[in-house]
Amino acid sequence: MRIKDEAAHANTIGIGGHIRPDGDCVGACMALYQYLVKVFPNKRIDVFLEQPADVFSCICGVEHIRTDFCTDVESYDVFFALDTAKERLGGAEKFFADAEKTINIDHHVSNPGCGDVNYVDAQASSTSELVFDVMDMEELDVEIAKAIYIGIIHDTGALRYSNTSPKTLEIVGKLISFGFDFSEVIEKTFYQKTYVQNLLLGRALLESIQFMDGKCVVSGLAKKTLDFYHADSKDLDGIVSHLNQTAGVECAIFMYQTGVQEYKVSLRSKGNVDVAKLAVFFGGGGHVRAAGCTMKGTFHDVVNNLSLHIERQLKAAGIL
Repeated sequence: MRIKDEAAHANTIGIGGHIRPDGDCVGACMALYQYLVKVFPNKRIDVFLEQPADVFSCICGVEHIRTDFCTDVESYDVFFALDTAKERLGGAEKFFADAEKTINIDHHVSNPGCGDVNYVDAQASSTSELVFDVMDMEELDVEIAKAIYIGIIHDTGALRYSNTSPKTLEIVGKLISFGFDFSEVIEKTFYQKTYVQNLLLGRALLESIQFMDGKCVVSGLAKKTLDFYHADSKDLDGIVSHLNQTAGVECAIFMYQTGVQEYKVSLRSKGNVDVAKLAVFFGGGGHVRAAGCTMKGTFHDVVNNLSLHIERQLKAAGIL
């Protein structure tokens, strides 16, 4: 698939990503936006996302994101859903449903493809890597390259996770050849945390609990705690990954309360637990080693429900 070919006939083009956009989602959407504006300067191109975290303000064009999900376009000729299936497009789902042609680019194993045209590859490190695949290299520039790089960095844990392939490293080599300060990009968008983020990380680590013979670790934050720190979901990035670094742990669970007996759950695995299967079972999705869902019940209800599935997989792997 080539982006230029798929969008050549369109006069209006829309782009959307998943709710609570992470680095890969923001990077992929903004790289595609910049690319389309460059190759089709006379077309109407809109990008719809919930407000990205402040660390992504370094990406060119973020000020053009329509966070209010309002438009005067009756229906888009082409609409791209990136890093998600249509059900998690949030306020942009209606634009996707009404578009004349829909294109889905994603790397989540739980997504079979929801567009008229689909480029879904669960073996890819990130959706940003797939966006790079469908662009013409000679038409990239330093800002497009930086956006793609940020997306790849965030979904590979700064190239540390097992989804980093030789192809991923080859692409990264091409991207950094454009000359942006790639080390500063990693530091400011991936590693750097605010004081509040560090406080919440400390709370989550201090209150974490190991169980299942130390093979699992769980932590959660109540809504009143988030309210006390004036925090939101963007302040919780990276906590579950820290939990997963615990020696001996095969699966990490982090959850935060979003309503009365409702939790947003993030799951990470070292590889012996397919957390995507867990997340799909409870209405979510993701990857084998990183997934998420929303669950109802008390904190202990959620842990108990997840534990049954985790224990089953660990026993099948001969670990328990």
